[in-house]
Amino acid sequence: QVQLVESGGGLVQAGGSLRLSCAASGRTFRRSVMGWFRQAPGKEREFVAGISRYGSNILYADSVKGRFTISRDNAKNAVYLQMNSLKPEDTAVYYCAANGGVDISRSTLLYDSWGQGTQVTVSS
Repeated sequence: QVQLVESGGGLVQAGGSLRLSCAASGRTFRRSVMGWFRQAPGKEREFVAGISRYGSNILYADSVKGRFTISRDNAKNAVYLQMNSLKPEDTAVYYCAANGGVDISRSTLLYDSWGQGTQVTVSS
């Protein structure tokens, strides 16, 4: 498994930007598909973005397409989520997750390592 620690969350006004980071440890990071998920109060955890092992394939939820950018640096064992044009509905706890498979998945069930989450709050 991969151990994951998120950082970079905070409070921002609508229209602002934040960059989330996820530091990974463990030898399997480079063999892992990585994803960002989020969970708002009273809602299910939902897929935000995913990136393949070497960054050649990327997938976004429709709600963040054009505003968020996922990237990874395998040399630093890290994955990032650049969030621009933030909206109040982006408010949630954001989680980094690792998937030992080959393809990016939108399902939480296929991710076997999770970070503790970082809070993002967007004020109107």
